[in-house]
Amino acid sequence: LLRYYSPGNIYFVTTVTHERNPILIIHGDLLRDALAKFRARLDYYLVAWVILPDHVHLLIDPKGQNLSAIVQRMKMSFAKRFMVREGTPTAKVWQSRFWDHIIRDADDMRRHLDYIHYNPIKHGFVRKSRDWVHSSLGDFQKSGYYDEDWGDTQPSGMSGDFGE
Repeated sequence: LLRYYSPGNIYFVTTVTHERNPILIIHGDLLRDALAKFRARLDYYLVAWVILPDHVHLLIDPKGQNLSAIVQRMKMSFAKRFMVREGTPTAKVWQSRFWDHIIRDADDMRRHLDYIHYNPIKHGFVRKSRDWVHSSLGDFQKSGYYDEDWGDTQPSGMSGDFGE
């Protein structure tokens, strides 16, 4: 699979666990650590994120780095830490590929930010977005991007292909 990369773009990424195994919330600390570890080393910017039981959505500005390398390293780091914690020498943790989308403009960015932060409601995990702690929503609310009651109703523009 050849991916199109162009400097200066922000990417929406979806990656899914092997056979949709619901391991990510239980081990969310390992995934957040994996993202942080390579953020410093590869110098990319994680704009927004949400962790769900069997998949993760990310908005990433790779800042000139290879997006595939960022995602691959995050997945490998998580998988290694997961196998150590679970006491298993080998395990298939992730599906082999990931889905990506280049953010095209400010409206596309807003739609994807809303999708990321509304996703726990979409999947029925919570009734209000603010009740899901495994996302960057709180940071966006603190910055004033979202009101405290954002997500109590479904935002507009939630239709389309988001890689699930």
